[in-house]
This record gives sequence, structure tokens and C-alpha cells, in this order.
Amino acid sequence: MTEKPSNARCRVLLVFASLGGGGAEKVMVTLSQHFDRDRFETHIAVASAKGPLLAEVPTDVVLHDLHARRIRYCIPNLLRLIWRLRPAAILSTSVHVNVPLLAIRSLLPQGTKIFVRENSTPSAEVDAMGGLRRKKLLYDWFYSGAKAVICQSDAMLEDLYEQFGVPREKMVRIYNPVDGERIRQLANAEPNPFNGSGPHLVASGRLEPAKGFDILLAAMVKIHRSIPSAHLSILGDGSLEGQLRHQCSRSGLNSTVSFVGFRTNPFPFYANADLFVLSSRYEGLPNVMLEAMALNTPVVATDCPGGIREIVKGWPNCRLARAEDPVSLAEAMVASLQQKRQLNESPQGRCFDQTLLSYAVGAYENLILS
Repeated sequence: MTEKPSNARCRVLLVFASLGGGGAEKVMVTLSQHFDRDRFETHIAVASAKGPLLAEVPTDVVLHDLHARRIRYCIPNLLRLIWRLRPAAILSTSVHVNVPLLAIRSLLPQGTKIFVRENSTPSAEVDAMGGLRRKKLLYDWFYSGAKAVICQSDAMLEDLYEQFGVPREKMVRIYNPVDGERIRQLANAEPNPFNGSGPHLVASGRLEPAKGFDILLAAMVKIHRSIPSAHLSILGDGSLEGQLRHQCSRSGLNSTVSFVGFRTNPFPFYANADLFVLSSRYEGLPNVMLEAMALNTPVVATDCPGGIREIVKGWPNCRLARAEDPVSLAEAMVASLQQKRQLNESPQGRCFDQTLLSYAVGAYENLILS
């Protein structure tokens, strides 16, 4: 029996892979927290309802566990759920979810609108992983069926248009929603995690090739020579942890670098660090960097493909280094550590603050209701 939307609110179904701590998952959970309850009835469908973000799902949001290891294995369950709920709109994120969902579009209830969100810069990801022709075919075959394609940055939008031929009129740029007020509250909820004189550096993300932690460790060799007391804490887990630990040992960095693991609340690390470092080979729009900026922590980031340049505009505490260049990264880190931290007074640098939260959530709401 079909469930009827209560009070004629717009029923929206958010579909994503898991409740892990990744940036895409954080964005979807943040949207579920802040959608206008008078206008939306929000449901979430995930392949497996496990992970650190489970506790963040609001109690008035209906969570549907599709009981599968991967999203592609739960398409029959997802299809049955969609027919039962008959949502007015479906919002999904990442190409691994977007493509299977668009592939079954003809089987969905008539009038169901599908909005897909990209979570990386596709051409950079293709360069790193291969399969350009195959990925172009995926976008060509399936993305035309979406009501709209949501890009995290102008750079991502241009990349999809120029490299993959997604029509401009099909795309809309919405920056990621970041709840600056809540980030600051969580940063103050725990004591300073650092010991020693420092300076203390922090980096955060999946321990995977895209995040460039091997480049950061190469830069840390140079940092250690010029600032022997400097210490780096790396937050996150992933398949490269053993390899990165071996690189540390081989480079004599065992006492200089700590692997902290995944943290549900990383913000005390960001807030108390002297410097946040983003060493990625490519990005979409890095939430971790926005979160560090919300805490007024100085940032050094690689000038990699993605929306990095857009979010540092007007931000006085940020330096860019050449992508995949440990020497340039080390030089930017030393220069930043030597620079006195400035208070951010520039309105152009406030895309990370509470105003972004209300703007971004409102943009998603208006897009869905349109």
C-alpha cells in the first residue's frame, strides 16, 4: 500500500551508499537535518544503515536500510521502496549511485523527479583511474535523464560541460552546506588533543590515492629539517594506511607523524592546530577544508582540480601550493607557519560559515520544489 505524504508536504528520498564519514554522506545527512519540515517529508535510503553518521540522522527522518554491501546490489529493494513511497523527488549523490538509479528511471512511478549530485571532478578522477571513454558514455547515456545535475563548484560544472558534454542548462552549482555554528560547538566540546610545543599540523580524509597523503609525508621530511618540533596528525582510515606508515618509517618520521584514525568529532584537532593541510590530487569541494576554515584555522591546500580556488577567495589565512609537488607544499606550509594568523573579516571568505548553510539548503529546497 502506498504511503501518502502528510500535510501535502513534498516527499523527498535521499539515496546514497552508506552512513560512513565521507564528505558526500555528510552533505546528505546535513540536508536531512535542515530541510524545512513544513515543506518536506524526508526519507533516506542507504545500502547499509551502519556507520558514524547514523547518530546524526534526525529522529523525524525515516531511514530505510536496503541491506546490501554495495548500492548496485540493492537496486530491486530500492525500486520496491520507491514504488511504496512514491516520492515526488529523489536526490542521489556520487556516480556509483547516480548511474544505477538513472538506469531504472523508466521503471519508476510516472512523474518522479531525479536530481543527481556529483561529488568529485570527473575528468581528474578519470585521469587517475582510467576509463575516460567508458565514463563519458555513462554520463551521455544516463545523465540526460536527470531533472538536474548538481555540481559542488563552478570548476566542476565547467568540467562536466567541456569534458563530458553535460548540457549547461541541465546543471546547477550549489556549494556544500557547512554548519559553522555546530562545528564551533563541537570543537569546544573536547579538550585540546595536542601535547608538546608544536607547531601542530593536521590533515584529514580517506587514506586513499586521491587525498595525496604520500605527497604530504614527502613534504613533512622537509618540514622536519627546518622545524624539528613540528608534528603532523593524520585523521582518517583507508586502504593505504599500511603503505603510508611504511613511508613514515622509511623517511624517519615515526616521531613526527601520528595516524589518529577516523574521528567522529575531528573539530578539536582542527580548532587547536596551527595549520590544516589539504594535499589532494583532485577534489570536488572539500568539506574538511571548509570545516577548518569555519574555525579560522590557517590552511595550506594544493591547487588541484576542483573548487579549491573558489572557496579560498578572500580568505587571508590560506596559501595554495602546486599540486603533486612536495617541495611547493613544504614551502607553503613553512610560510604559513611563519605568518601571523589573521581574523577573517572578508565577506568573500565566508562561504564556509552559517550563511552558506542557509544558502545551500535553501538552494536545494528551491531546486527540488521547482
